[in-house]
Amino acid sequence: MSGEKQEAQQAHAEFRGAQGHEHARQEPPKASRKGMGLLVLLVLIVAVCLGVLGVLKRKHSGAELKEYNDATAAPTVELQQPVMQATAQEIVLPGNMQAYTLAPIYARTTGYVKAWYHDIGSHVSKGELLAVIETPELDQQLMQARADLATAQSNSALAKTTSDRFGDLIGKNAVSQQDTDTAKSQYDARVAQVNSAEANVKRLEELQSFEKITAPFDGVVTARNIDTGQLISATGSTTTAGAGTISGNKEIFDISANKVLRVFVNVPQINSPDAKSGVMATLTLPQYPGRSFPGRLVRTSDAVDPASRTLLAEVDVENKTGELLPGSYTEVHLHVSHAAPALIVPANALILGQDGMHVATVDATHHVHLVRVTPGRDFGTTVEVLSGLQPGQAIVGNPSDSLSEGEEVRVVNANAPKPLSTAESKR
Repeated sequence: MSGEKQEAQQAHAEFRGAQGHEHARQEPPKASRKGMGLLVLLVLIVAVCLGVLGVLKRKHSGAELKEYNDATAAPTVELQQPVMQATAQEIVLPGNMQAYTLAPIYARTTGYVKAWYHDIGSHVSKGELLAVIETPELDQQLMQARADLATAQSNSALAKTTSDRFGDLIGKNAVSQQDTDTAKSQYDARVAQVNSAEANVKRLEELQSFEKITAPFDGVVTARNIDTGQLISATGSTTTAGAGTISGNKEIFDISANKVLRVFVNVPQINSPDAKSGVMATLTLPQYPGRSFPGRLVRTSDAVDPASRTLLAEVDVENKTGELLPGSYTEVHLHVSHAAPALIVPANALILGQDGMHVATVDATHHVHLVRVTPGRDFGTTVEVLSGLQPGQAIVGNPSDSLSEGEEVRVVNANAPKPLSTAESKR
């Protein structure tokens, strides 16, 4: 019995040990649960830190972008310093040479070119024959008009004889007064017909005289627009011009008198007191480097053009040798009695406004101010400024069309002239 009791106790002990072992496997140790909690907390802390860093980075990038946009929103400009023109005792003005007398010659009759005798470059004298036009229709009209004149003259002679006879018979009471008056009226009517026929003959003879085209003055033929056999349509004619036809509004010859040439120049208003008749001038031309040609100011318009503020003047120059050609560009040097220094600015710095020309200046706060100026001589790439701009005042070299008064700009050239104060830039 004791042996069975011991076996039962031993089995019960083994059963309790198995339960204890199973319970030990099911419940984790307290130390491992604490480690997992710390790991999760650490992960959360890292995630929060990364999120905070991302937010801060985005805010920093946004601030940098805003700062960049604010810096680049203003248009960029480059400042330039106007140059003061050196003091001189003469002004140089551009001018164009023109023939003293220029005559475009038109046809006054309709017909075909029979012959022409002078080409371009020919020197002709007054009255010299240039071309001949054949006018067969006009010749026939003239013959008919002369025949009509002869008929009218014959009828007039008969009417005169009848009127004279009736005048003699009325004194003898052989005819009535009515018949005498009728004969006298018929004679007057025949005389009027004769006068009309004579006027028609003279008109056609004048037109026939235009068959011969002559030079109106001594000069040089500078253009020839006809050729043999071409149809010429007279000035004012309604004939439709076709191929090979010279219409009435097209000149057939151009003749220039080149012994003396005219040069027209626009003298700036500031120099207008020196533009007096008789003032001597010197002309230079690019095709004759190192040479000059004397001229004389002969007349002015005596009025300043309100658009350009210049005085139109004419300078005449002798051209006996024919070296100077009409249409040539020349520079006219006029001597002045007093110097008139002026500022020189780039031509592309000028802004055309409704009230005149302006230049753009920038003040110390980088704001634009449009200053009205009075332009002088135009040298092509540069322009003379007579008033409105102060010496030492920097200007915008190449302003855009959208640049407006008070607009904020950004100066990009590092060596730009120092902007003036706001009060100085508005002067």
